Amino acid sequence: MVQQDETAPAGAATAPAGRRRAGWVLVLACAAQFMVVLDVSVVNVALPSIQSALGFAPAGLPWVVNAYGLCFAGLLLLGGRLADVLGHRRVFVLGLAVFSAASLAGGAAASPGGLIAARAVQGMGAALLAPVTLTVLTGMFPEGPVRTRALAVWTAVGVAGGAAGNLIGGALTEYLSWRWILLVNVPVGVGGVLPALRLLQQERTPAVGRPRLDVAGAVVATAALAALTYGLGQAESHGWGAPVTAGTLTAGLLALAVFVWLEGRVRTPLMPLRLFRVRSVAVGNLVLVLTGACFIPMWYFLSLYMQQVLRYSPVQTAIGFLPHTLITMAVGARVAPWLLHRVDARALILAGCAICAAGFGWQSRITPDSGYVDGILGPAVVVSVGSGMLLTPLTAAVTSGVPPSDAGAASGLMNAAKQVGGALGLAALATFAATGGDADDADLTEGYARAFTAITAVLAAVTVLALALPREDHAEPD
Repeated sequence: MVQQDETAPAGAATAPAGRRRAGWVLVLACAAQFMVVLDVSVVNVALPSIQSALGFAPAGLPWVVNAYGLCFAGLLLLGGRLADVLGHRRVFVLGLAVFSAASLAGGAAASPGGLIAARAVQGMGAALLAPVTLTVLTGMFPEGPVRTRALAVWTAVGVAGGAAGNLIGGALTEYLSWRWILLVNVPVGVGGVLPALRLLQQERTPAVGRPRLDVAGAVVATAALAALTYGLGQAESHGWGAPVTAGTLTAGLLALAVFVWLEGRVRTPLMPLRLFRVRSVAVGNLVLVLTGACFIPMWYFLSLYMQQVLRYSPVQTAIGFLPHTLITMAVGARVAPWLLHRVDARALILAGCAICAAGFGWQSRITPDSGYVDGILGPAVVVSVGSGMLLTPLTAAVTSGVPPSDAGAASGLMNAAKQVGGALGLAALATFAATGGDADDADLTEGYARAFTAITAVLAAVTVLALALPREDHAEPD
């Protein structure tokens, strides 16, 4: 039996065998996190192939992205609560099983509806896995440098998953089939079940005093977001005044109001309303929703533009996205933290929004004859520098001023805000990019340009909104 330090969290063994076990737990948690983050972006490059193979209508194609994002965002906070109630090992294994089964169903889908349903269930599995991957690490590694190193690895793997999504999706789509962007999850997920059962301890959760689940809140929130997203999508084909558009948007807004009403009355809400009394949280999350509505759809429209208009292959498209990923990571990981010690966070957010708006303004000038340098690379450099400057201080802003007891809820709200913004933004921007049935290259390009023009306007408005963020007097001189 491995002896453990009684002051350390459960499973934080100090003997060599315990350290080996902790290392394998880190590998397991990082593999699950990589898989979850990967599937946010892996479908982008495969979208034209999916549309052609399954006969997706233009209005339905965004749901390949949104079905995953909406269920992930709507159930993310519930997934974290569920791990506290059922135990980390049970929820980890359940999340792997749900995610793997949905990936298998999606890879075998024969219709648009089947693929969308599978992506929605994938999002549910991701909502179970994402919170518990972090929780098992904090339970395994005691506070201090060892936990810090483990969390740094976990964070880096998450970033790498998002960055690798386009490359992996492009390679699998071109050399195998678009179906493999989903099927590749199956052996990873199934292969992780047995190690999880062996490595993770099952906590005893007492019947008295354990957290209650706000299931009603999660269901109503997800339904509200789905109705709003569907209503925005219907505006493309039926118009804003059509009964189906107005009806679903109204239903979504009513469900959102019911969600807020519920959260003010349950004992353990998914989204404590008291958080919004903190100005940095209220304004910062609104900024996150709006920036998510700009950045996540960017991948969707650029992928279609590169493949449908510029005739890039899936692999060429994936390589074309590399500047966005590498520059954003470099600026976000190196430059932004250095600047945060010297410049007020609000000033960096304002500058980042303004630079991104300029980059998307440039992106909106694309033509069917644009080359890679002026049509993709140039705008990518500007947008990526701006987003790298923006995201780190924005993350710091939305978690500042929050008491330690609400830190987890604030973090979950931040992650959900980005996904919600992306889903709603993609649905709304698709109406700007709509071109009709028999669109040629010029029509398609004009539609994508309209979407980028709308993104430019949103980011200009966000720049003004960011002025409402509180100023932080923590800048340090050189």
